[in-house]
Amino acid sequence: MARLKTYDEALRLRLINRAAATVFDRGTAALSLRRLAADVKTSTTAVYSLFGNKAGLLDSLYREAARLFVARLATVDSSDDPANDVIRLGVAYREYALANPHLYAILFADRTVEYEPTDERKSEVGDTIQPLVDAVVRGQKAGQFKSDAPAEVIALSCWGSAHGLVSLELSGNEPPGLDIGDCYEATLRAVVSGWRPDPE
Repeated sequence: MARLKTYDEALRLRLINRAAATVFDRGTAALSLRRLAADVKTSTTAVYSLFGNKAGLLDSLYREAARLFVARLATVDSSDDPANDVIRLGVAYREYALANPHLYAILFADRTVEYEPTDERKSEVGDTIQPLVDAVVRGQKAGQFKSDAPAEVIALSCWGSAHGLVSLELSGNEPPGLDIGDCYEATLRAVVSGWRPDPE
C-alpha cells in the first residue's frame, strides 16, 4: 500500500505567506489554489492536503497572522513603568504591521470579505489586547492612570490611536508633509498622558 505524502511546515508557511500577499494586493477573489501552488512551485495536491480548501487556507491565514502578532507583543516584557510598557506595546504593534503588512491586513483590514472568522477566531484576535489591558491595570495600581476609568477603555483608546496611525501609514494616506514614523511614539505618549490622574 502506498504511503500518503506528507508536507512539511516550511511549505505550509510559504503557502500562507504567498496567499496572504495575494489577498493583501488583490483581495480574496484573486486567490486561486491552483495559481498559489504554481507560485510556490508545489502541487495543488499539497495545497489541498495542508488546508483542505480555500476556506481552510483563509482560516490558516487568520490563525497564523494572530499567532505572529501575539508572539510579537509577548516580546514586550513587563517593567516597573507600566505607562511606558503601554507605549512599548504600541511600538511593537507598529513593528509587526510594518514587517508583516499582508498578515496585518488579514487581521485588521477589510480585505478578506469572503472570509468570516468563527467566534473562536474572533475571540483569539480579541484576546490580543489583553497585554495592553494588563499594563493599564498595573499602571492604575501604580497611580499612573486614572482609576475611575475602566482599564479596557484606556487600553482601547491607546490601541485605536496606534491602529489609526499604522493604517494611514500602510495605506499610503499620510497627510502631506507628515511622517508617521517621526511622530508615532510622541502621539502614543500624548494619549497615555491624557489618561494620567488629574492633579489635585
